[in-house]
Amino acid sequence: MVKYGEDYVLNSRGMKLFTCSWRPEEQQEPKAMIFLCHGYGMESSITMNSTAIRLVNAGFVVYGIDYEGHGKSGGLNGYIQNFDHLVDDVSSHFSSICDKEENKGKMRFLMGESMGGAVVLLLARKKPEFWDGAVLVAPMCKLAEEIKPHPMVIKFLTKLTRVIPTWKIVPSNDIIDVAFKESHIRKQVRENEYCYKGRPRLKTAHQLLTTSLDLEKNLHQVAMPFIVLHGEDDKVTDKDVSKLLYEVSSSSDKTFKLYPNMWHGLLYGESPQNLEIVFGDIIGWLNERASVTNQRIETELKHA
Repeated sequence: MVKYGEDYVLNSRGMKLFTCSWRPEEQQEPKAMIFLCHGYGMESSITMNSTAIRLVNAGFVVYGIDYEGHGKSGGLNGYIQNFDHLVDDVSSHFSSICDKEENKGKMRFLMGESMGGAVVLLLARKKPEFWDGAVLVAPMCKLAEEIKPHPMVIKFLTKLTRVIPTWKIVPSNDIIDVAFKESHIRKQVRENEYCYKGRPRLKTAHQLLTTSLDLEKNLHQVAMPFIVLHGEDDKVTDKDVSKLLYEVSSSSDKTFKLYPNMWHGLLYGESPQNLEIVFGDIIGWLNERASVTNQRIETELKHA
């Protein structure tokens, strides 16, 4: 059985952010802590619930947060004014959980889907020695050409961003249509009142583009252990950049999985058979690394 809890925290700008957790109901010691970072327009408690339950059933404790402008958190729906602020909020909350006395000595892994993958990479850049590894699911290191406007349109919209940052006028395909292969999942996402629907807001689109360009330029800096997973038929984020991340990153412990005939939404948008394959790889990777005490924990225990 899984014990679910939720709460609100205040960020540094005085905004209420929704947080949640999933843990085994029995008082067994979890193998490690997993920190979930959801995708653009998504949220934690509903869309990431099936992922969290799978991880808890595999012996982990899981934590999530809805970013500003997402899910049940405060802020204008679907609006990202500053991606650095978003990353700071997530870092602050996840770090506060890790710093609790009962969590010292536990392994800590990040797991991010799509834009959440970008959040994970920036969290690791912010505190490189803090995290023990990451699961990157179709990470937003580069937006796929299919969903990017023409360069001239981008130039024009970038100028408009300073004047009408919150307007929903960025021309784009319906992300839900191209992200999730299973039609009943597309229906669920559309019916979820906490998921953002409609065209991206100008400033949001600009922040996503700027962030992905920054990450693409600095893939070689990624040093933590990671597994990156991507669907071969992904039309939202670029699978070739995930492969490039695997090839050029400075990490000595890295894994790349490319799934034929799978789309963008690998964690809940595929058939049950495909989900078993994806989670088999994720949980296998986590189990292998959670079973070995690492240098960070040994150093912390010595200090303690």
